[in-house]
Amino acid sequence: MAIKTFKPTTPSRRHMTVSAFEGIDKKAKPERSLTEVLSKHAGRNSYGRITVRHRGGGNKQKYRIIDFKRDKEGKATVVNLQYDPNRSANIALIEYEDGERRYILAPNGLKAGHIIMTGPDADILPGNCLPIANIPVGEEIHCIELYPGKGAQLVRAAGVAAQLMAKENGMAQVRLPSGEVRYVRENCKATIGQVGNTDWANIQIGKAGRKRHMGWRPTVRGSVMNPNDHPHGGGEGKSPVGRPGPVTPWGKPALGYKTRKTKNRTDKFIVKRRNAK
Repeated sequence: MAIKTFKPTTPSRRHMTVSAFEGIDKKAKPERSLTEVLSKHAGRNSYGRITVRHRGGGNKQKYRIIDFKRDKEGKATVVNLQYDPNRSANIALIEYEDGERRYILAPNGLKAGHIIMTGPDADILPGNCLPIANIPVGEEIHCIELYPGKGAQLVRAAGVAAQLMAKENGMAQVRLPSGEVRYVRENCKATIGQVGNTDWANIQIGKAGRKRHMGWRPTVRGSVMNPNDHPHGGGEGKSPVGRPGPVTPWGKPALGYKTRKTKNRTDKFIVKRRNAK
């Protein structure tokens, strides 16, 4: 998908870029039966305490209910492609032969009018969903289940794709976009193709207000705070962090500190870590 640039009429316009929304139906309204009210929490939990910093404000938006389970087998027609404010990928509205409509993530190359299929007999075409056991080795896939019937959990962001590396003894080796190779059960479902909106990562925000529209509040460096507010704070002029390495506001190591448990029950499914040499 192409990226649109602007004439530098203002300082923020000089570097701002947006998606050209090619193939997106700009006039289509969200399917009313497939939307939910999305209440704002500004990063706070049920006790009112901030658990995610730098969140708040933003435009009002409704959540689009995405069919990650793909549990309805049969053929469906793509009605149109739509923008989703809740995720980086675009979504496709599909209609089954009995008239039921659902949203799915729009893979690269999918257009309005295309026919997609769900089930073990589906062809190897973008947007078709079938068990990994029925997918040829070497194929690009996305929306991968970790547990049969739970719904897709892996490879859902814009422009990403995993590759099916091998299959044996009921397990399949999948190389994820991070480079990690892990085992996934062959009876888990996956969707053929690469997630669409591939140029999403190249978009330049351009101005601070655009991040505020997304619900992101400003991030302040710890080194410009006072010592009582952050471990990096204090000192005369531009001071170093004053520690062997950078830390979080609560004194925990940052930038490279591994937080994964040393004895994780899913370690046995990881063949190769993403940062392995």
